[in-house]
Amino acid sequence: MNDMSRISTATAPRQQPVPREHTQALLDLRAAASARIKPADLYTLADRLEAQAQAFPERTFLIDGDQRFSYAQVNAQADRMAHVFYEKGLRAGHVCAIAMENRPQFFFCWFGLVKLGAVVAFINTQVNGKPLVHALQSTAAKAVVVGEECLANLLSTEGLPDVPLWLVEDGQNPFVGELPASVDIHFGEQIARAPGTVFPREVRAAVTAETTTLLIFTSGTTGLPKAARYSHMRWMSSGDVMEVTLGATCEDVFYCCLPLYHGAAATSVTSTALRVGASIVVRRKFSVREFWPDVRRNQITVFQYIGEICRYLLNQPVVAGEREHSLRHMLGAGLTPESWQRWLDRFGPIQVFEGWGATEANANLINVDNYVGSCGRVPDWSRTNLRLVRYDVESDSHPRDENGFYQLCQPGELGEAMGFIVDHPQIGGGRFEGYTSAAASESKIRRDVFQAGDAYWSSGDLLRYDDDGYFYFVDRIGDTFRWKSENVSTLEVADTLSDMPGLELINVYGVQVPEHEGRAGMAAILMQAGHSFDPQAFYELTEARLPRYAAPVFVRVSAAADLTSTFKLRKVDLQRQGYAPGLFADPLFVRDENTRTYQPYSLHVLARAGLLPFAGSSHE
Repeated sequence: MNDMSRISTATAPRQQPVPREHTQALLDLRAAASARIKPADLYTLADRLEAQAQAFPERTFLIDGDQRFSYAQVNAQADRMAHVFYEKGLRAGHVCAIAMENRPQFFFCWFGLVKLGAVVAFINTQVNGKPLVHALQSTAAKAVVVGEECLANLLSTEGLPDVPLWLVEDGQNPFVGELPASVDIHFGEQIARAPGTVFPREVRAAVTAETTTLLIFTSGTTGLPKAARYSHMRWMSSGDVMEVTLGATCEDVFYCCLPLYHGAAATSVTSTALRVGASIVVRRKFSVREFWPDVRRNQITVFQYIGEICRYLLNQPVVAGEREHSLRHMLGAGLTPESWQRWLDRFGPIQVFEGWGATEANANLINVDNYVGSCGRVPDWSRTNLRLVRYDVESDSHPRDENGFYQLCQPGELGEAMGFIVDHPQIGGGRFEGYTSAAASESKIRRDVFQAGDAYWSSGDLLRYDDDGYFYFVDRIGDTFRWKSENVSTLEVADTLSDMPGLELINVYGVQVPEHEGRAGMAAILMQAGHSFDPQAFYELTEARLPRYAAPVFVRVSAAADLTSTFKLRKVDLQRQGYAPGLFADPLFVRDENTRTYQPYSLHVLARAGLLPFAGSSHE
């Protein structure tokens, strides 16, 4: 990406690459594990749960504060739930939604539904209104199992589909108010009265491994989310693969602090723990204050992260003995090279499995080498369905060769990650299982990519790789923009400036400027408590680390972070508001090369920078 390539590597630690053969050997183990379950196998998530409950009946499966539930207890409770669901008319193939925070009852309901072959739709606990209506309509849910803590969201939503709401009580969050007839307040009593007998497997006997078991909504930052299909095979294979990746055993303790309705917690964490007979510590919501106490109290060994969570923890004051803990592995995405190195320096030699993928992805990357900054490696292109396809930011298109086909990237080139779609009845890996919407599924498929008749899943993500085959996430398509005839990656700029003293969060995006081509960089920043924005220090940091064209032209000092429920920074609303001070109350600054600082917004400073007011804004 022109001179932008020096941004993310300028401060990255120099490491010796692991031999390609060593990396490939680990990736081959993962590939073999992923192929154990075949599409036509009459084997489901419920079968795995029951097998593990027999193998480890007394071993602790779930830990919630002082509560502990063994594998046998979780399985027995799921049996009771299955009896009640069946009595209420649910059958194999029916969709039932769950709207509940992270707590053991979430697992009981989820596993009870899969015992009868139902499809489970996970609903974001923070949404109401149109997004909630969309979620229930797009999944065709026949009922909603709703935690009492989420009941207000549903009851405050107009136009909700006419489906029963089966209430799971929550002593911590009792609902105050009158309940409509659609809410089944006797659901808990039915569960208590349900038989403790094993739920008959015949009810799901015809359910194959390739059958959809979950509907997980993509956690994008724009538009209404799409419900991605997740098969039994894919869910269980996730656990099989991570078992060999982590070297996980029944002695491990996993930390589940990301929301269960999100793919990471519901797939990697739960499927891997179940596969090896390990324990899961369940926390309703991530807590900076409780993170390390939870780790030490429960001897947690594996933690699934989102990059911003690690930044929150790194921003906490250093305390004595903080390297004394049980964590040995972290897996996730979004950890910047700087934060990664700071984490290792501060908390000790924990192996980080940084990866790249998506809820609906048919291809992925994972860094098994602990190579700081990389999201994965391809040592041998013949052993992966992933391809990196050249992408032109300026024209928002993929360059074609003389035959009209897409072109592969060379090391250092920017490209879109795509996954070849495998369509074979006996092969599960490489399938694109798509969404509940056929149109949405088709929109993610590119055809005739490298030869007539082929098909690839389009990720919408821009990556690049180096001469050693290590990959680096650059940005989402649409987030990388052009300014001063140069390509600017919002993610790389944010990463480069993220360690400014006192900074809590930084969100970089491009905004349109009248009579200018491309977009100007703008940063919305949030300072830590007790710290204020220093325009001079920020200017000096950009001068030291960024090419002039990549330095943010505008800075908006936010009072609170605008995050999705899965810690992704929203950009669409920020871009829409641009640098029009009348559209928001946050302090706004403009880069001023004359005074070599960022000056408070004024028409005079704007004019001196050769810029016009934001289109659509009002000025005196």
